[in-house]
Amino acid sequence: MKRLFVLSAVAVLYCAACHNGSGHRPGGDDATDSTTAPAGLKFGVALWTFHNVDFPRSLDEVDSAGLKYIEPNTFSNAGPAFGDSSIGQLSPDGIAKIKSMIAARGLICESLYVVGDSTLASWERQFDVARELGVRFVTTEPPLGMWDSIDSLAGAYGLKVAIHDHWKGFSHYWDPDTTLMAMKGHPNFFVCADLGHWPKSGVNPEEAVKKLSGRILAVHFKDIAAYNNTSLKDVVAGTGVVNFPGILAVLKKQQLPCNIYIERDSIEPGGNVPSVIREKNYYDSLMRQLP
Repeated sequence: MKRLFVLSAVAVLYCAACHNGSGHRPGGDDATDSTTAPAGLKFGVALWTFHNVDFPRSLDEVDSAGLKYIEPNTFSNAGPAFGDSSIGQLSPDGIAKIKSMIAARGLICESLYVVGDSTLASWERQFDVARELGVRFVTTEPPLGMWDSIDSLAGAYGLKVAIHDHWKGFSHYWDPDTTLMAMKGHPNFFVCADLGHWPKSGVNPEEAVKKLSGRILAVHFKDIAAYNNTSLKDVVAGTGVVNFPGILAVLKKQQLPCNIYIERDSIEPGGNVPSVIREKNYYDSLMRQLP
């Protein structure tokens, strides 16, 4: 997933987006519908995947890939119509317009990746945006000293917090045991499992998912080429070390609705739509094989 930026330091690159207006779902007519997977698994894409373009163009990329569920983030560039402000800095009216843009494309936004700093006010602002968008949960990495405050804030806003993992030396949550500690006594804390980041720290993602099963609200569907190398960027899912069949089997059994989002940190030559379609088709093939 994305790096944990302080809001004032976020930079987003831009490039042209492509849009498939033919109405044909990529992957062929015989592909499983990824939006209605069994056991409450909802498949989509984290908009960080398209961080080389602004928010409106990222929605076009999602449409081109034939996906439905999205996870935006508060540090994305909202686009020229909003003065190139980040989503997290928009007024309630601006957020309402963003929400309308999502609905107009037939997309569904059930979660939002948020970043606050060490002040409660910054987190209140993040939760304000999340509530205005109407999401069920926020994905984030809460500061260690603010677990109680953020849990209480989530309760007050009627939202859940999905704790995300980055790699050792960058994130407090690279070790699943830290996430388990954070959830203890915090009823609004759950998990967003970034499958591609755990191997960078030597953590087997399948074992981590088993350990956290029953509390996983979201997954960042991501692969990596090798273990114990924090400098690596992701590869197309199914070409690296992550055991996706085993992980999906665990998620199917956990009996908790879970949003599974394709997420690319790398930008492929020509953009990420082709690799996202490839990952969607790979996911569909795995779901057809699950017992």
